[in-house]
Amino acid sequence: MATKKVKIKVTEKRINIKKILCVLIILATITLGIIYFIHRPLKNIYINGNNILSDKEIIELSGLSDYPPYINTYFMNIKGNLYKNDYIKEVTIKRNIAGKIYIKIKEYTPVAIYKNELILSSKEKVTNNYNINYVPYISNDIDAIYDKTIEAFTKIKPNILFKISHIEYVPNEVDTERFLLYMVDSNYVYITLTKIDKINKYNSIINKLEGKKGIIYLDSGDCVEIKD
Repeated sequence: MATKKVKIKVTEKRINIKKILCVLIILATITLGIIYFIHRPLKNIYINGNNILSDKEIIELSGLSDYPPYINTYFMNIKGNLYKNDYIKEVTIKRNIAGKIYIKIKEYTPVAIYKNELILSSKEKVTNNYNINYVPYISNDIDAIYDKTIEAFTKIKPNILFKISHIEYVPNEVDTERFLLYMVDSNYVYITLTKIDKINKYNSIINKLEGKKGIIYLDSGDCVEIKD
């Protein structure tokens, strides 16, 4: 019996040049877009939260003065540069695809002036380059209890702290952490570090004086001695 030969039909598959070109064009466009995006310079830098340092200073400190390409705005580098400044406590950075970068600053607050240096809430002593004069002056030596004193005075509300003109360290036999506060309204306040929170009620205390001036003892008894 003769064997029948079966013909196999081979279909040639044509390459679709148009589709390949379209894919290549799309890939090239995406690639060029990414390259352009990461190498284009920043458009805007927004700074907020700063009260002492100026926007210009922060931009210079962060290394962004020349508005570098987006790819070069490494958060770690920016934060590292900013944290070198004694006034800066916290830094938060955000950026978007529109070429904008947002830097939020939280500063250490000025607490007092001591030995011609500005004391910050971090307990650091810095040169008073900004001529800050709205915080009280510590008029005598507190080195023996420096850290504890500054830590306590950071608990005073800003609106009350600004009402203190001078701070004098006046320990006695009963309390070695006793202070006399000279208020800008001519009142005097005796207080100890363990009772420092009481000074935050200063406004309500002086309201009871009905315009009179006196010596307020918050260190013991919470009594007031009216001046003649």
